[in-house]
Amino acid sequence: MTDTTTDRTTIRDMVEAWVVWRDSGQWDRLATLWHDDAIMSATWQQRSAADFIAASRAAWAAGVDVEHFLGGMTIDIGEHASHRAITQTKMTIGQRAAVHGVLVDVTCEGRFYDFFERRAGRWGIVLRQPIYERDRMDVVAPGATIVLDPAILERYPSGYRHLAYLQIDCGMTVKTDMPGRTGPEVDHLYRRGAAWLAGAAGHPADAAYG
Repeated sequence: MTDTTTDRTTIRDMVEAWVVWRDSGQWDRLATLWHDDAIMSATWQQRSAADFIAASRAAWAAGVDVEHFLGGMTIDIGEHASHRAITQTKMTIGQRAAVHGVLVDVTCEGRFYDFFERRAGRWGIVLRQPIYERDRMDVVAPGATIVLDPAILERYPSGYRHLAYLQIDCGMTVKTDMPGRTGPEVDHLYRRGAAWLAGAAGHPADAAYG
């Protein structure tokens, strides 16, 4: 295989391993996918990968029920900065919890947008930024009903407002301006991705990057 093919295979394996190891509680293996300065940006936290793993591990121990599923993927490797890559992977986030005392499932569809870099011969994630495209909430028990507060729903973009509703009902603080299918937030993300592939200096999580 060519070096580019090997790089693509390695990156694809890492993206796929992320969801399996995270959702099965294999925290030590999950930690190997990131570089030391990596950032995980999600609705409920925007911190270092190490902090994300620690928080996920604590949530797992507390019984928080979250699952991830993957679909198609694209991998763009820098034309002149061949040590960098951007991946976009169709994904679904599923979370089950009680909202207002009613057990519900929230299904959120979108993409993982990942900034990869090869350092000292090893590929690793530098930034993972999900893009939230649409979501819904369903009651688990047939015949159960739930009434949501429309004012709370309207605080959040349509791509993840039901996920946000569930998470704040569980006591989490949820960011209100995550990227969606369209809009200035995702446009800025794409500019950061282009700058990353072009070899721009700095960390892609910095607000002014790109």
